[in-house]
Amino acid sequence: MLTIRNVTMNDLPDLVIIEHICFPIEEAATEEAFKQRINLIPDSFFVAEECGVIVGLVNGPVTEKEFITDDLFEEIKPNPASGGHQTVLGVAVTPHFQTRGVATALLAHLEKDALSKKRESITLTCKEDLIRFYENLGYKNRGVSKSEHGGVLWYNMNKKLL
Repeated sequence: MLTIRNVTMNDLPDLVIIEHICFPIEEAATEEAFKQRINLIPDSFFVAEECGVIVGLVNGPVTEKEFITDDLFEEIKPNPASGGHQTVLGVAVTPHFQTRGVATALLAHLEKDALSKKRESITLTCKEDLIRFYENLGYKNRGVSKSEHGGVLWYNMNKKLL
């Protein structure tokens, strides 16, 4: 049975492994970045577990901007109690659990949490091959992002909540 909960610092080793399995080194969050996110935004950092083993994660800070900017990969601040835009800096699921609805469950959990805190939208960037996945979850493609993270072409995806 899949359970989703807030992250703790004890999860750090597993998170780093999952991130590096799922993303090229240029795009993957570093251990240092995860430490910062766990310390500053544990309220919008969730892990999915199956039988006590972490199989996926979703995280991102709340910002005043409607779209993700590259500075968020370097420096984030604690989330406001309410309002703003919930970002998704990362969604990662171990390969064995991909295509089993784990990413969808994590994003639904993040959305429910964001709604309870009156966030205006959820915003993320994705590569072209994932646009349809996010559109099927209600996100709208807002065009090519200004992000140069990892030297890749990203698309702004946004889902209005309020």
